[in-house]
Amino acid sequence: MKKKKAITRRNFLKSVITTTAAITIVPRFVLGGQGYTPPSDELTKAVIGVGIMGRGHINLGGARLLAVCDVDENHLKRAMDMARPGVKGYKDFRDVLERTDIDIVHIPTPPHWHALISIAAAQAGKDIWCEKPMTRTIGEGQRVVEAVQKNGRIFRINTWFRFEGRFYGFGTTVKPIKKAVLGGLLGWPLKVTVSAATGFDWKFYWVGETNLSPQPVPEELDYDMWLGPAPYKPYHPHRVHNTFRGYWDYDGGGLGDMGMHYLDPVQYILDKDDTSPVEIEADCPQQHPDACGTWRKIRMKYADGCEIILDGEPKEEKVPFIEGPEGKLFKGMESNIPGFKAKLTSLPEPNPQVTDFDDAVRKRQKFTLNEENAHRSCTIVNLSKIAVRLGRPLRFDPEEQRFIADEEANRLINQPARAPWHL
Repeated sequence: MKKKKAITRRNFLKSVITTTAAITIVPRFVLGGQGYTPPSDELTKAVIGVGIMGRGHINLGGARLLAVCDVDENHLKRAMDMARPGVKGYKDFRDVLERTDIDIVHIPTPPHWHALISIAAAQAGKDIWCEKPMTRTIGEGQRVVEAVQKNGRIFRINTWFRFEGRFYGFGTTVKPIKKAVLGGLLGWPLKVTVSAATGFDWKFYWVGETNLSPQPVPEELDYDMWLGPAPYKPYHPHRVHNTFRGYWDYDGGGLGDMGMHYLDPVQYILDKDDTSPVEIEADCPQQHPDACGTWRKIRMKYADGCEIILDGEPKEEKVPFIEGPEGKLFKGMESNIPGFKAKLTSLPEPNPQVTDFDDAVRKRQKFTLNEENAHRSCTIVNLSKIAVRLGRPLRFDPEEQRFIADEEANRLINQPARAPWHL
């Protein structure tokens, strides 16, 4: 068998730019021979990006940590202090991907790096655990889906409310909401309202500053590598680390931060894992080209009439989270449907889901929140961001994944990367 070419600084760009033929890279622990690890034994992982969020990934999942990586020496030192002996630290993620003893790569970097590292990891034969939002643009999401599937990888996004955990103001998991919809208790089509009135916070403190003056780059930070594919902007501490979400080049404010947590379960509840809204409209102040701002309301409509309303300025205290022609469901699982709880109990359970990522990796099974449905839920976020940035109604083709007769909007689907980085 021909030895797989390692991803190095020299060949990395070529490996990410080109579209390779469909292949399946067999995981290290299945191959046998010298160094063979039985599937019942622990998997191995690396964490790329070990800021505040990334250090939380050190103990996520059951895989044994072998490597951590960050472009900030202080972040790297803190992560190494947390890690067990034998874990190696890196400043360049490409060095991590060259290691053949790592099964899974966690990617809790800022979102402008998610797509590029995910694609490179897939091509290097690694399974992927990526932070939300999955990608910063719709086009990046399409390319991640292609790379994961062509290389036979297992992918998960780091949000979980569609299958576990209390769903914000409801005091329960998403499952009973899904049951109510599947059982037709609310009728069809449905309208979902995501606002503070229904238990959600859009975190409008994630806004950028518009008067940044250039500052010296700290010695511990490789700022050029931190920027990576993002456009060059002079360094200012507000652009990086804890406040980067306030800038369009790296994320999308509160939409980017919380959008997938809030909207992926909505996509699951409405059974929209294979489609996207066809109409998007934002009510918002004019946005700055660099710094994310606030918005008042975003409305999205699907071809079948279902709607999602993102309410940034709720004016009523009691608003239904989800409503249809037959009834309404409020936070706390309250409903105006007579005998709602008894009717809900009598309904069949939703289909089971694959929710153990390590097990999915060992068995080569698609994780319940994977590259395909995560891309669709992230597309809802990215459609919202584009509508806010442009400030006008948009029409979207879910099959082609392009805007209809709107080249300005389509330019935001595939945004150029700063050389030498390319997708």
